[in-house]
Amino acid sequence: MRVGLALYGSLDEQSGGFRYDRKLVEGLRRAGDTVEVVELPWRAYPRGLLDNALPRFRDRLRVDVDVMLQDELAHPSLLLANRDLPYPVVSIVHHLRASEPRRLSPLYRAVERRYLAAVDGVVCNSAATRDAVAALGVDPEATVVAPPAGDRFDPAIDDAEIAARAASRGGDERDGDERGGDAAPLRVAFVGNLAPRKGLDTLVEGMARADARVDLTVVGRPVDEAHVAGVRRLVRERGLGDRVRFAGRLSDDALADALRESHVLAVPSRYEGFGIVYLEGMSFGLPAIASRAGGASETVTDGETGVLVDPDDPDAVARALDEFAADPDRLAEMSRAARRRYERHPSWAESTALVRRLLAEVVADTGSEAGVVA
Repeated sequence: MRVGLALYGSLDEQSGGFRYDRKLVEGLRRAGDTVEVVELPWRAYPRGLLDNALPRFRDRLRVDVDVMLQDELAHPSLLLANRDLPYPVVSIVHHLRASEPRRLSPLYRAVERRYLAAVDGVVCNSAATRDAVAALGVDPEATVVAPPAGDRFDPAIDDAEIAARAASRGGDERDGDERGGDAAPLRVAFVGNLAPRKGLDTLVEGMARADARVDLTVVGRPVDEAHVAGVRRLVRERGLGDRVRFAGRLSDDALADALRESHVLAVPSRYEGFGIVYLEGMSFGLPAIASRAGGASETVTDGETGVLVDPDDPDAVARALDEFAADPDRLAEMSRAARRRYERHPSWAESTALVRRLLAEVVADTGSEAGVVA
């Protein structure tokens, strides 16, 4: 097949959604398909909607393919343009903007509903995302759930290393009266873009309310400076300056080192369509503190491979941190379960095969004879 992929920005971006798109392109090419990537300029939401009035923008999409994949993140710019394209369109939905707790969610829901009504199929990264798409009127028969693999690092981690790491935490019987005394701290990693949706503020507040001694390493690119400033202010106000390290954006090797040295991965997001970071943490045997909102529960089993918390619930985060810190044996057990869950997860090859099958069905059903339109 001749496949296109339209997306905002560059395929080389490092967030989970872009990694998904990149791995899908690699898999399609390995399977013998040709893939033409159409990189569109990043747009703020209102500016993206204005793209639909620009003929020259639509012209960028008129490429010689049998079917076009579109990253749904770019839907504002594609809303009306898709009506005039000479090939079928399949949207890749990592998570709907309308699913996030936003003031303008009703507007986003209306726009995304209209966008999805014009596509021929949808690739979803989780069952939760599929349900959200179906709630906007998409026929489930036109969707496929193709979860991302979490093999970004695929480290060699055995039970002995997991047990030794958990034992290094100590236990509450060694904790002193003042936030853990001389006991080894529970080492927690947060990995994600520094934006309100990821819940770093909830994590820091939960850390402040926990009885356990916790050290937090924050890894990620600031994408909302006001949010980052607010989190840094919260760290100062709660007296956590010596416990929270903002590491910024790390190379894969440096991030792997940070994860290997941690006990727990904590990203209590306000919403995750899937949350590939949880699976990547599990590859190191890290149980997760994750959000109940969205698709994280498809990877993180509460009480087995991690702890699920409601969005904006720092008390629940504090309880989870205290429980991990107090019981090294339970920490080790959940760490082993997390690693086993990672090992059972589908590979990129399996997910790519599901997507290829959907693309072939869409091409056959539409009788596509795509070509460049002058």
